[in-house]
Amino acid sequence: MTLLIPHPYEDGMAEKWIASLRPSYEAGDHVTFAVVLREGSELVGSIGMNLNARDNNGELGYWIGVPYWGRGYCTEAAREMVRYGFEILGLHRIHSNHFGSNPASGRVLQKLGMIREGTRREHYRKWKEYEDRVEYGLLVGEWRAAQGQAGQEA
Repeated sequence: MTLLIPHPYEDGMAEKWIASLRPSYEAGDHVTFAVVLREGSELVGSIGMNLNARDNNGELGYWIGVPYWGRGYCTEAAREMVRYGFEILGLHRIHSNHFGSNPASGRVLQKLGMIREGTRREHYRKWKEYEDRVEYGLLVGEWRAAQGQAGQEA
């Protein structure tokens, strides 16, 4: 249910992707965290944010391995990433999108308090099929109000 992860995922691709994370973080372009089991350290997914310094916003993205779907890992990680984006990075806005055929991802974004902003019909082409892009966004003031922190600035 992702656009940018190649399929099939060949040997060596994970190592190459992991090696790209530090330079991207140090450049201030992207931040990525592993999502691990609550008990232990088994990798179940990843969550990250592309950062746009000029406009002071971030685009949230994530993936969770299929065996771990429906267990709350994505929602928990995304809540923490939103908090990190607003409190630590000082972002003004966080946005995300999902395929129209993946309503579970939309439910995660709604649980974060994100507001559905629209749909770009058949915006993506994946595996020779067209997919809608459903867009969501959240402003720091909206997030702070939901946290009971209205009036505080990031």
